[in-house]
Amino acid sequence: MNRLAGRVCLITGSTGIGAATARRAAEEGGRVYVVSRTADHARGLADEIRAAGGDVDWAAADLTVEAAVTSTVERCVERFGRIDGLFSVAGGSGRRFGDGPIHTVAREAWDRTLELNLTTQALVCRAVVAWMRDQEPNGSGTRGSILLMGSVTATDPAPEYFATHAYAAAKGPITSLMTTMAASYLRDRIRVNAVAPGLTATPMATRAASDPAIRAWAAQRQPLAGELMDPLEVANAAVFLLSDESRAVTGQTLKVDGGWSVASGPLEPAR
Repeated sequence: MNRLAGRVCLITGSTGIGAATARRAAEEGGRVYVVSRTADHARGLADEIRAAGGDVDWAAADLTVEAAVTSTVERCVERFGRIDGLFSVAGGSGRRFGDGPIHTVAREAWDRTLELNLTTQALVCRAVVAWMRDQEPNGSGTRGSILLMGSVTATDPAPEYFATHAYAAAKGPITSLMTTMAASYLRDRIRVNAVAPGLTATPMATRAASDPAIRAWAAQRQPLAGELMDPLEVANAAVFLLSDESRAVTGQTLKVDGGWSVASGPLEPAR
């Protein structure tokens, strides 16, 4: 229970997978800095972690704004002295902007969905890498681990239920960004990986969770999860990729999808 002992972990997002990972990182001895657009969410999560004995701080910031990203990362370093791990979780569905099949997507919906899910991650990475490159290596000889948030929908689409083309287009380049960063900062001893979750029980999945047809479909498509995955499944993978247990792993995308990407056709009940 000390895989992140003394390590500083910056986590963007304070609900769902971000919240689950913040809790797990603190349980593993990490010093956690939570960033969210919604101050009440970030404050509430930090209070919960602190009450459980964790070392945590938080900030509210709009990660689509460059100056806000820069100042937030600076405040994390001022508070904890360094950044050993980044899990860039913050993002969300573009349905509220009008995301859907490409023939229906307005330019504004496209731009806002990519800004929320791709540009934010690039801006946070830019600010964090600038700090990581100049800090002393930690005990494992590395300067940091960066973990980006992808989605299984970018590589294994399910158009009958998830025909949100701008969201998929935003998540697809995460693999390219991750791979290029991993190669570029390898000599700096900065590791960069990504996770690509399947359908997970988060606030973003409220629509899916309330639809019996989608739940039945998910039970077949990701049978290892039951129906929707618990965010803790992704958080456990994130802790592994942020910790020294994965110190030789970089440039990889880990699909945490309950079987979504390999399931095909109706599945027989488990025996």
